[in-house]
Amino acid sequence: MMQTGTQILTGFLLAVAFTPRFEDMDEVQRDLYVILVGLAALATILALAPVGMHRALFGRRRKPELVRVAARIVKIDLVAISALTIGVTTLIVDFTVDRAAGLIALVSSLVCVLLLWLVLPRLVRREAERGREDERA
Repeated sequence: MMQTGTQILTGFLLAVAFTPRFEDMDEVQRDLYVILVGLAALATILALAPVGMHRALFGRRRKPELVRVAARIVKIDLVAISALTIGVTTLIVDFTVDRAAGLIALVSSLVCVLLLWLVLPRLVRREAERGREDERA
């Protein structure tokens, strides 16, 4: 799922440069765009890395190492994807509305990512631990 979504987003970003309105971007928007293209490439490479590792190590009894390293890569990729998603949202809102709206989109997206990807898992983990403690009691 991450691979497909990241690849679609990368394709979208690459296509933007070939649209007539690309010339309407100001310097800040173009700089952000270039950063986002680099981030999209990184996210795509990270998403595909575990596949390549699996192919290289398949049948060599390295599953524990493969799973451990792949899990780390996926965590790094989630950070890259979150930054990419926040950046793309910011760029689109900045370009279509204005800079102030773009900044609001940036902050809103950042808060949303932090709540859903950091706070929510901790709350779920804490609730699961409480459930285990109640079962033991």
